[in-house]
Amino acid sequence: MKDNYLTVTALTRYVKRKIDTDPHLRQVWLRGEISNFKHHSRGHMYMTIKDDNARIQAVMFSSNNSKLLFRPENGMSVLIRGEVSVYEASGQYQLYIREMEPDGIGALYQAFEQLKEKLQIEGLFLDDQKKKIPAYPNHVGVITSPTGAAVRDIVTTIERRSPSVKITVLPVSVQGPQAVSSIVRAIQYANAFPDEYDVLIVGRGGGSIEELWSFNEEAVARAIYDSSIPVISAVGHETDTTIADFVADLRAPTPTGAAELAVPSQTEQLDKVSYFVQRLTQVMRTDIQMYSKRLERLSQTYAFKYPKQLIAQKEQELDSMLDTLNRSFENRVEEKQLRYTHLKKRLGMQHPEQEIKIAADNNNKLTAQLNRSMKQLFTSSERELQTAINKLALVNPLAIMARGYGISYNQEGNVIKSIKEVNQGAQIDVRLKDGYVQAEVQKIKEADDSGGRKEI
Repeated sequence: MKDNYLTVTALTRYVKRKIDTDPHLRQVWLRGEISNFKHHSRGHMYMTIKDDNARIQAVMFSSNNSKLLFRPENGMSVLIRGEVSVYEASGQYQLYIREMEPDGIGALYQAFEQLKEKLQIEGLFLDDQKKKIPAYPNHVGVITSPTGAAVRDIVTTIERRSPSVKITVLPVSVQGPQAVSSIVRAIQYANAFPDEYDVLIVGRGGGSIEELWSFNEEAVARAIYDSSIPVISAVGHETDTTIADFVADLRAPTPTGAAELAVPSQTEQLDKVSYFVQRLTQVMRTDIQMYSKRLERLSQTYAFKYPKQLIAQKEQELDSMLDTLNRSFENRVEEKQLRYTHLKKRLGMQHPEQEIKIAADNNNKLTAQLNRSMKQLFTSSERELQTAINKLALVNPLAIMARGYGISYNQEGNVIKSIKEVNQGAQIDVRLKDGYVQAEVQKIKEADDSGGRKEI
């Protein structure tokens, strides 16, 4: 009976073999919503796939998720291809994802929107980061496929508009697995010679989103952003928009449009020069006529006709102005002299010796006043003291005893104040002016209201 018991490991392995050999679970197509998503530091993705009534744990290893064109997120609805198996350590069945894409939206479009949001948050699309395209470049670098129609359109347009501009084609692959690294290397190569190139045109002809995808890769976008040379993007047709268009310093609707934006038209420039020559000639002719008339008017003025008389008049005006200046100077000097004398007098009155003398006089006055006040205070205090002494003398017991009075004490040394405090036959002490008398109480008499006495 004991041999019928299985271990947990054995049971789990049995269930795992059952599930792994089920052909229906080897290829599972699943639609669900992602929750509890976690991207492990080792590259693996762990998540829960759920619907309204159930859920299943899932894992997508790095060897599979490295091919994803979008970033999975919680709450995202996805379409999954994978297989079901058992994770023996926990005895839990789970889904092993092989492929995954967003449900209801293309993976490429999802990746495009995610990268666009990421780079926008980082500030790669800001207008103040854009470099100015030079108005008259001498050398244009063209980064595109050397065999496509785009390169022919760009070169032909530049040669037609500005034959003197130098064109260098930096050939790259614009489609396929090597396209991204090829484009990045070409941009970096051009930036190794920043004084050589004035502007770069990066692009290709039209195509599907898959064919244009190289220009939606983060590496290409950052290479364009890091370029010290201004970059014009020229990817696809006017309706095609890529990440490269947002990052570039200027977006052109087509490769031909990029060439037109990169260089000015020689014919248009010559027309502008002719126009400006005509305008300049007209302005100069107008100015010459105006200044000629002005010169003619000046030649008819008094100064040109009678220069000697004008000089004589100006000489007199100069003498008058000199006299006025001299008087003003003398008045100014006199004013300053008076001010100086006044300040000197004030300074003498405020000289330290004078201040010290005044302070000494004040000190003497205050000292005399203090002495008088002290004498008055002493006299007043002396009178008050003598008055207090006289009052104390009146109530001094010794003074009373000097007039024949005495103070009686019982045997305990307490003053006898009433006949009720002694008894007949008690020994008492009588304090007189010059000593004590010991006595014995023989009789006690009480005083009545009339002053008489009666025995008790």
